[in-house]
Amino acid sequence: MTTTPVVPAVPRGLAGVVVTDTALGDVRGREGFYHYRQYSAIELAQTRGFEDVWYLMFHGELPDRAQAADFTARTASLRALPADVTEALPAIARAGAVSGPLAGLRTALSLLGASRGYRPVYDLDADHRRADALAACAAVPTILTALQRLGEGLAPVEPREDLPYAANYLYMLTGTEPEPERVRAVEQYLISTVDHGFNASTFTARVVASTGADLAACLVAAVGALSGPLHGGAPSRALDTLDAIGTPDRIDGWIREQVLSGRRIMGFGHPVYRTEDPRSRMLKSIAQGFGGPLVDFAVEVERQVEAILAELKPGRELHTNVEFYAGVVMELCGLPRTMFTPTFAAARVIGWSANILEQAEDSKIIRPAARYIGAPPPQPVPAP
Repeated sequence: MTTTPVVPAVPRGLAGVVVTDTALGDVRGREGFYHYRQYSAIELAQTRGFEDVWYLMFHGELPDRAQAADFTARTASLRALPADVTEALPAIARAGAVSGPLAGLRTALSLLGASRGYRPVYDLDADHRRADALAACAAVPTILTALQRLGEGLAPVEPREDLPYAANYLYMLTGTEPEPERVRAVEQYLISTVDHGFNASTFTARVVASTGADLAACLVAAVGALSGPLHGGAPSRALDTLDAIGTPDRIDGWIREQVLSGRRIMGFGHPVYRTEDPRSRMLKSIAQGFGGPLVDFAVEVERQVEAILAELKPGRELHTNVEFYAGVVMELCGLPRTMFTPTFAAARVIGWSANILEQAEDSKIIRPAARYIGAPPPQPVPAP
């Protein structure tokens, strides 16, 4: 007698389901807190540079001064792209004229992996995997900024080894050395978005890594997950919301219409946090440091959204997420909106890679089950 195995019920989207152990960090949504390794991610963003956090994610500890200097120099030396990748970028940019740099990154990362001869992580030792990850992470900002400039009809700007990660990123994007306050604002944003639990793109990277695939394949899969508007596309959409509202006198009516019609307000709400998103809190403070009409308008929109929700949806907690003030900060720092999500990717590639390295230490493939709900089998096959 054949018996059907019992498949345990799980929430849709695997919400709250623990699928593995990790030493990289955690998100504690009820507390409004998240961390990298053993350190508060927000405190790291406020007190450390990007390369220090990158080192922490890859090596498990914060570097001392000598280690930090060596790591910064090493990663800076990896920013230049192989010649065949550089030569292909104009064609990639033309093909992605509508979809933008993030879509082009998928193609360029595949080419980068092939050009550098990346082998399956299953076949490599830990040092070799880390070397591949360092090279890929260092190359991502160069790829993204080159694709953006080519899309604008401009020549790419070669990376500089004497500039830190965030400063070099802005330099390659604009062609001019950026102002220190803008560099620090973008750097704090980058640090705050390096990792954030088992989000869709991170989990995707780990699933592919569990097959033993090469590092570039894992990153391409993660970028694909990030490209979905429910994951990485919200910073520019949050600004689009501010544009749609337009003026302070329109806030109340616009928000009420959205809430009553059941439409989502971009930049508000998070699947994990049940209190204020700590990233939003930090970015709001950074934005207020710049000041200006856009910041004042964003703060007023936030205030009225929360007040209207308290009135119309009592008991429902909905606060700004990272995208709301991230869009404001990046706009103030001169980044074009087409680069908002790619900038997120320039940070998150560190977290993806750290997760890939961790997953590669476990040879067990991630292979969940699905519950079949179709017509009862076996049905007779109809005659043609």
